[in-house]
Amino acid sequence: MNEISSIEQAQAEIAEAMPHSTEAEQQLLGAILTNNDIFDRVASIVSAEHFFEPVHARIFDVAASRIAKNNLASPVTLKAFMEDDAGLAELGGPAYLARLAGSAISAFAARDYAQMIYDLAIRRELMGLGRDISAKAGKVDVESEPAEQIVEAEQRLYQLAEAGKAESGFQSFLSAVTEAVNIANAAYQRDGGMSGISTGLVDMDKKLGGLHKSDLLILAGRPSMGKTSLATNIAYNIAKAYKKGLLQDGTEGAVDGGVVGFYSLEMSADQLAARILSEASEVPSEQIRRGDMTEAEFRRFVEAAKELEACPLFIDDTPALPISQLAARARRLKRTHGLDVLIIDYLQLVRGTGRSENRVNEISEITMGMKAIAKELQIPVIALSQLSRQVENREDKRPQLSDLRESGSIEQDADVVMFVYREEYYKEREKPGDHELDKMAIWQEEMENLHGKAEVVIGKQRHGPIGTVELSFEGQFTRFGNLVKPWQNNDSGSF
Repeated sequence: MNEISSIEQAQAEIAEAMPHSTEAEQQLLGAILTNNDIFDRVASIVSAEHFFEPVHARIFDVAASRIAKNNLASPVTLKAFMEDDAGLAELGGPAYLARLAGSAISAFAARDYAQMIYDLAIRRELMGLGRDISAKAGKVDVESEPAEQIVEAEQRLYQLAEAGKAESGFQSFLSAVTEAVNIANAAYQRDGGMSGISTGLVDMDKKLGGLHKSDLLILAGRPSMGKTSLATNIAYNIAKAYKKGLLQDGTEGAVDGGVVGFYSLEMSADQLAARILSEASEVPSEQIRRGDMTEAEFRRFVEAAKELEACPLFIDDTPALPISQLAARARRLKRTHGLDVLIIDYLQLVRGTGRSENRVNEISEITMGMKAIAKELQIPVIALSQLSRQVENREDKRPQLSDLRESGSIEQDADVVMFVYREEYYKEREKPGDHELDKMAIWQEEMENLHGKAEVVIGKQRHGPIGTVELSFEGQFTRFGNLVKPWQNNDSGSF
């Protein structure tokens, strides 16, 4: 019996040591019960689970339900709902509700008290999280590697920082509808342009409506089609357009363009930077690599480098990153510098946790992880992907969904699947012999029509149409651009 009482005493001491303010909770509840309008001012800051005293949490919950139905929440009306509450009976029963109303604070201080209650709740969450981390670290288990524990702890801390609590749970349809209306309003304000982040490629933006938060976009293609070039072009366009300002919810963020994180698992950071500089300075990338530049070209190159210094484009070229590390680093970047778009080059070079028996399961784990990053960080994630060789065996080499390597999970988890296709690349390899004059004339005409053109085939789009987007492609600068259509005036240039 003594043992039980000592355990209860220890638990009581731990609870007492937890940061809380019973007085602040009492006074805020009293203010709500005397003036229901105060609830609307504090509802966005504090909710029932932020109260330390369980009785106070239940009183707040009942009052919130009454107010939501436009009914009066007062000591008298709450009495009927809480007469059988054992916790309230210990504090003096319905008379306690009257005492709360008597200790009410003035209306103007309500938000400060609500903020105080919320902050103390977060401190308790942090203490609980710390205990969990300590307990897990102390338990030596083969299944729970220290590196995995760090990633898990970082994820929970990030969720706590973003949402104010460890779990977001369900949200009402009303809040979901409000968010949908805000997104539609953003598109409407742009004259029906788009609600997402612009890629800088007008025809692609029209088809996709920009890059949307929490979407996973797969950009696939055979080698030499220009996957990485298109990804770097999009990254550069977004980072170059970056403007910081106040968002609709009152927080600071990107009002145009955005902060871009680029995982370059194949190329080194300096090789990727050289590609972007080639596009920006209009100096062929092979000349940059050889250092074979005229004085004017080198001046352009240096000026472009100076302009790019301020671009919020962050490159991580660590090879063979596991998906858990990839997510942890993205969280860290968002926390320290902000993050609006994440690009991964490319999917097949990312590693799983090592628990999957085969490659198909591992790819499934990776794509699910990428979709989870997009949803958790509320950003679009663009992942590049290889295509299988079966494309080369067909007469029509235009790619399709079934060409995705280990395609099932990639196709399933992605919101958008796009393929980069340059017919010019294949046509070039069909050059007839010099003695076949008729065939050579036809080939040259076809090459002229295809020169400098590329297609992005949208094979899947969860929230929009599929189809083909035509782009211009300048191979020497590895640059994709907006294609001027035959019916547009020559002086109109790119969109």
